[in-house]
Amino acid sequence: MKMKKYTVKILLTAGILLVLNFLAERFFFRFDLTEDGQYTLSNATKNIVKDLVDPMTVKAYFSEELPPDYENVKREFRELLVEYANASNGMIDYEFSDPGQDETLEQEVVQKGVQPILFNVREKDQVTQKKGYMAALISKGDGTEDIIPVIQPGPGMEYSLSTGIKKLSVSNKPSIGLVQGHGEPALSDLGQVYQMLSILYNVENVDLSSPEPIADRFKTVALLAPKDTIPPSQFARLDEFLARGGNLFVAINTVQGDFQTAQGTAFGTGVREWLMGKGLEIEQSFIVDASCGAVTVQQQQGFFRMNRQVQFPYLPLINNFVEHPITKGLEQVIMPFASPMRYIGQNPASFVGIAYTSAQTGVVNPPVFFDVINKQWTESDFPVAQLTVAGILQTDNGGRIVAISDGDFPVANQQGFSSDNASLMVNSIDWLSDDTGLIELRTKGITARPISELEEGERTTIKWLNFLVPILLIIVYGVFRTQQQRSKRMKRMNESYV
Repeated sequence: MKMKKYTVKILLTAGILLVLNFLAERFFFRFDLTEDGQYTLSNATKNIVKDLVDPMTVKAYFSEELPPDYENVKREFRELLVEYANASNGMIDYEFSDPGQDETLEQEVVQKGVQPILFNVREKDQVTQKKGYMAALISKGDGTEDIIPVIQPGPGMEYSLSTGIKKLSVSNKPSIGLVQGHGEPALSDLGQVYQMLSILYNVENVDLSSPEPIADRFKTVALLAPKDTIPPSQFARLDEFLARGGNLFVAINTVQGDFQTAQGTAFGTGVREWLMGKGLEIEQSFIVDASCGAVTVQQQQGFFRMNRQVQFPYLPLINNFVEHPITKGLEQVIMPFASPMRYIGQNPASFVGIAYTSAQTGVVNPPVFFDVINKQWTESDFPVAQLTVAGILQTDNGGRIVAISDGDFPVANQQGFSSDNASLMVNSIDWLSDDTGLIELRTKGITARPISELEEGERTTIKWLNFLVPILLIIVYGVFRTQQQRSKRMKRMNESYV
């Protein structure tokens, strides 16, 4: 009789598991308890896949028997593709294959730009390297393709996949203009910024000295860090563009610092005066901030010259952002030699600040000598708080200007300072161009929160939680097990127990 009961229980359990497995294959879902929803498709992704007109196929290339860490990447990518397929109502299909098992397939994927990567594998107490693949190819029905050479774990996985799909689904890219002719950085100098913009836009140079007005195909024009004076006739071209409903991204320097001479001086190209005519003043002074980046200096230590990192308040770290599509998800931006910005126009509603310095900030007027090694910074050097360094100006003729008081910030991350610098410029252009779909994806899951920057009380709480929580869990489990064993003993002692 008992055997029959056990058999029925086993069969019921197996049946339930089979039904759950069947439902899971068709109705995939998972609970996401992360702070920023890392395992939930963003609204941007949902909108992209819902609007697909042509079906797309994602061919995932993963080697078999990957090391455990990389197996997790494969599993996460498979689960992500299931969600994409469900959200697209069947417009996205996917398949997995191992190029290493098929020589013809391997040659084909390598020709398309996929390169094998090397994994460290421990075998028989020795570490060896094996070749493997972790890539994907997105293809549309007309034969156009986009490759993801290496699948990166984490939130970057969704960004790579969604941008690849979006890139193939856009037939006519809008154009973004980059003003040239006054010493501005070229497209080749923008690196990550150009790479991110070129996914959804045609990025072209704009010559303001041309007698022709700025072409209508440009949604937004960017004026970035000019070094030479701009004539009034060329500002008239920008005014005309704004009057037609065009939008402008402006990031300029009103001061400049030279590490070679250790000096900081005032700097002008005419853009500052042009903006003042619209009610926005960028002061000709240096911001110094207690929250700042560091520079490397060499010091003599006996017979050796040693490199040392020194905090340099002229490189403010900006992490005080308002809630806005441009700044959503940004953690930290470094702005070398930035200046204060303030609205001086008649209608305060025409301007909104979107990024500010920290609560310990100061202002230094040029000229200034940078005494990096000997200068001892104190609280008295930072008497003010929350100076504006970025904002949005609505002009009288209807155009919008995103202005930033540092022209060098977009390429600062190429020197290893921050990963959000490029995102700030690209997000601004996305927002000005009314194509904000990928803003929240670009910065999703990016977190830079050093424990040293937390309040003392918060640091102490985190340390005690890390120490006590595991111990409490063990104690609770021990009490539970003890009660469970006691209950079993009491049950067995009962005369009616069989």
